[in-house]
Amino acid sequence: MKRILPGVIVMAAIVVASNILVQHLFGQWLTWGAFTYPLAFLVTDVMNRVYGAASARKVVFAGFVTGVICSFIGTQIMGEFGPLVTLRIAIGSGMAFLTAQLLDVAIFDRLRDGKWWRAPVVSTIIGGSVDTAIFFTIAFSASLTFLEPANDVSWAGEVLPLIGVGPEVPLWMSLAVADWLVKLALALFALVPFRLIVTKLSPNPA
Repeated sequence: MKRILPGVIVMAAIVVASNILVQHLFGQWLTWGAFTYPLAFLVTDVMNRVYGAASARKVVFAGFVTGVICSFIGTQIMGEFGPLVTLRIAIGSGMAFLTAQLLDVAIFDRLRDGKWWRAPVVSTIIGGSVDTAIFFTIAFSASLTFLEPANDVSWAGEVLPLIGVGPEVPLWMSLAVADWLVKLALALFALVPFRLIVTKLSPNPA
């Protein structure tokens, strides 16, 4: 446990920071949390490469527990329109994080013997895509209103052009696409710190 403690601490910090920053908008389609949360995949991939899949899963579970705690605290804090974290957001966030991160670990482990960049890129893109799909669907789709009938998410169903330029879709889909595009971009940018960190921690980064 001692060797992965730095990974656990960094993962927890990312989850806490993202839960705070998601409350602040960045432009029309994103929150600041969209830029910090994808770093969780970087932490998972570094742990996976250096210490193996089992250790990476322990870091993921630590992040999940931190997220659950943050969600619980958020449900107790009242904002202008109600609790900062609703039941649907809490469920969506937890399920998305755990599913996507464990999928990332499994895919990375399957691809670990290929070129050094292949495992982190493929696992992060697939994991990030699953994360976005699960979270936004559970949190905002009108088809899942039964999860929390008292929570009015009709605003998320407002029909607008996709991220301002595409076909008309519910607003939550534009939010999801914008979030997904950020994840894709960061999956590529994260290759640099991934390589540097792995090289520093492991004598055999390939």
